Amino acid sequence: MAGFRYAAPIAAAVCTLAHFANAGGLADIDHVVLFMQGNEASLKAETCLVQNRAFDHYFGTMAGVRGFKDANLQMNGNLPVWKQLTTPDLTTDSQYVAPWYLNYLGGNWSEATQCMSAGSNGWYQNHAAWNFGTNDHWAMNNTPWSIGFYKKEDVPTQWALADGWVVGDMYQESIVSSTNPNRVAWISGSINSPGSPQRPDQGGNPYIDNNETPGCEKGGINCYPLQWKTSGEYYEDAGVSWQVFQDADNFDDNPYAWFKQFQDAKKDSPLYNKGIKGLPLSSFYEQAASGTLPEVSYIVGPTQLSEHQPYSPHDGAWLQDKIAQAVINSPRYSKTALIISYDETGGWFDHVDPYRSPDGTPAEWIDDPWGQVGHTFIGPGFRLPFYIISPWTRNGGVYTEHADHSSQILFIEKWQAAKGKNVTTDEMVHWRREHMGDLVGAFDFENPDYTVPKLPFAAEPHRNSQGNYDGSSYCQSRYSTTRPPVPYKGDGVIGDLASVVESGFKPVRGQLTEGRFLVFETNGLALTNPGKCRADSNAALTRASEGHKRELQRWVIHAVELGGSAFTLQSVADGRFICQGGLMCKQRQDALVFETDYEPSKGYTLEPKGSGRYLNAGGEKELSFDGPLGHWEIFSVSY
Repeated sequence: MAGFRYAAPIAAAVCTLAHFANAGGLADIDHVVLFMQGNEASLKAETCLVQNRAFDHYFGTMAGVRGFKDANLQMNGNLPVWKQLTTPDLTTDSQYVAPWYLNYLGGNWSEATQCMSAGSNGWYQNHAAWNFGTNDHWAMNNTPWSIGFYKKEDVPTQWALADGWVVGDMYQESIVSSTNPNRVAWISGSINSPGSPQRPDQGGNPYIDNNETPGCEKGGINCYPLQWKTSGEYYEDAGVSWQVFQDADNFDDNPYAWFKQFQDAKKDSPLYNKGIKGLPLSSFYEQAASGTLPEVSYIVGPTQLSEHQPYSPHDGAWLQDKIAQAVINSPRYSKTALIISYDETGGWFDHVDPYRSPDGTPAEWIDDPWGQVGHTFIGPGFRLPFYIISPWTRNGGVYTEHADHSSQILFIEKWQAAKGKNVTTDEMVHWRREHMGDLVGAFDFENPDYTVPKLPFAAEPHRNSQGNYDGSSYCQSRYSTTRPPVPYKGDGVIGDLASVVESGFKPVRGQLTEGRFLVFETNGLALTNPGKCRADSNAALTRASEGHKRELQRWVIHAVELGGSAFTLQSVADGRFICQGGLMCKQRQDALVFETDYEPSKGYTLEPKGSGRYLNAGGEKELSFDGPLGHWEIFSVSY
């Protein structure tokens, strides 16, 4: 791998300003840049092999996130979700195949797999892989390559950006389907599924594939063009400046172009100039350098740099680096947030059963119109890579709230409200507005950090003789095969997936969710299991350990209700729970339930449910279950 380079820090004057600045808030942001990596639009996406990237595929081995060392791992009977079912058509060597490292054979595979293809992002394949919640049909109903993953050395730029600022490990695709529905949700909060705020005659009903042929498909679904109001129109009405940045080759990934009001807009109108024509990416770099970006920027990248198969993560990394550098080195970095996301998983495996609404929730559950997977949810779906670059998210660790593409809309609504403008959309599906995080908890506005980490060198993608990017075809011309043999047995089979996770920790931000090994600290002290020296031993406070490594200070939380804020706490050291009065007990039904909350820049509160009091440090090194409001830092650890 090429060496590292240092991204130049912004002007010393900004650092001085940060030192003397008063406590800030959302209104400190002046520019939000939304950059979503994505896929091509296809008339029949449910049958084609296209892909983006999933969280486990990129970041499953990252320390401190909900990856291959999941503290609340799903079990199907006595089998972990890692055990993906095979068929005799796939192999007779094993009944199961587990996630495997794509470059396990070494040699040139680290370059060849950059332009490999794997699974499908289609409606059927991904619902079938989910298999009504067991989530164990990825090899059978997608492909056995779908469960292959990369490590840090394979996607160093993506890792550096996620690791150096804040990574969201519970950010989900909005729709368990292909590109267009997810990008429509990104700019409107809906796909017009029955029960949505839209009328059926406004298109969609629902819009669950990449149809761009005028009219509806059989059954009155996937109607095109779409006609309900988009976020850009709300911004326009409120006087919030916004702009799509795209080149002539935009991979047909600009979702505003799929709405009739934009298609019919006059050539000199704001909707046409901002949403259809757009400005080239060169203008984005120029405006970032001059500090003149609009309040909201959408970036739609070109085909070869999209990270969609067979387009290389390395080539996409170059574009991510170029955009991130433009923001970081802008004179307005102190006022800018760059949000990087992916539109859908592209058929790559993710092990977390999607957080979703209860069956029957309006606009969220339908009978499969193709009659393939029965009665099912439309989303939110599987997790995606997601990270935010800004001074308020630097060294931010992991943002753990449930979120999806509608969260980006919610964030802009909250941000603009702090600026005195109302851009609240009436088009968002109600359940999403009520249950998806608004991303505000990912930011620490009281403690901005303007330092910039060393970022890996990202090589410019290969160009052909005409000067056009051709990284995928160039890669494929160099290697006779780009898909390594699936390791059903022998070399490449990983007995314990937790063993491939890097050691380390991340501070936690946002409302708590399951899936991590946690350390709770306050004033240099950590919540501690005293061990089994006495049968009636109580939880205590002891000095926090360096690197948050001590096993007796490590806990797993169990949600009383998925999506809720109430949890029980179980010690990693011996499996006992914190029970009434702090007593360590063996039975989960006896465990004390804690209501948790998170305040950005302050931390977490833990209230024994219904008590009106808080878990806190009492006297010197004393743990109190009856204290006043007090805050904890939480660290997610991988040791």
